[in-house]
Amino acid sequence: MPKVDRLHSWDLDPGEARALQAELAGRVEASTPLPRYETIAGSDVSFDRGGEWLFAAIVVLKADTLEVIERSGVIAPARFPYIPGLLSFREAPALIEAYEALTTRPDILICDGQGTAHPLRLGLASHVGLWLGIPTIGCAKSRLVGRYEEPGQNPGDWSPLLDRGETIGAVLRTRTRVKPLFVSPGHLGNLPGSIDTVMSTIRKYRLPVPTRIAHQYVNELRVQGKTG
Repeated sequence: MPKVDRLHSWDLDPGEARALQAELAGRVEASTPLPRYETIAGSDVSFDRGGEWLFAAIVVLKADTLEVIERSGVIAPARFPYIPGLLSFREAPALIEAYEALTTRPDILICDGQGTAHPLRLGLASHVGLWLGIPTIGCAKSRLVGRYEEPGQNPGDWSPLLDRGETIGAVLRTRTRVKPLFVSPGHLGNLPGSIDTVMSTIRKYRLPVPTRIAHQYVNELRVQGKTG
């Protein structure tokens, strides 16, 4: 069972969460190259806005073949309100619970969410990365903050995502003439490595294989939750 660093309590109000978010952002390491890796995981969290249940999944794959090694899923009650910018306080506990149920500790994790591309530079991937102590990458389908110029139309083309004069992520085209993804370091890795890692997991679709499979598993959990 992978171990995690229990950094803080999740029993917080929004004001306390914002203060903690600012503190934790200073601990994020987003400048060093990503290490070599043999396993790569993807995660996804889903919920019905206003609903009381979260569906979280992590899937671990072989990095070279993208063959699934293991998967873990959790259906858990939501204990924090839906507040943009504070979603990690709502989603991370269930995701960490799913991680702790794994028998394989992945070398790197791609989260369906933001990393440093966040107003306080602590999106879900960065927050979870601090808890898990492994390299994490944020790979989101939409922008939370920042401005950018449209990247080129070819796979691998990207443009910087900028906020207050700082490059906080990349707007990455993964497939020809499809909407780009918003990639940013989570923790223990830099932006070039995050871009390269995401592109290494792109096959037929816009999304990285690890997060796409995790999303499929989340949909299975949602069906279980409705029929269980």
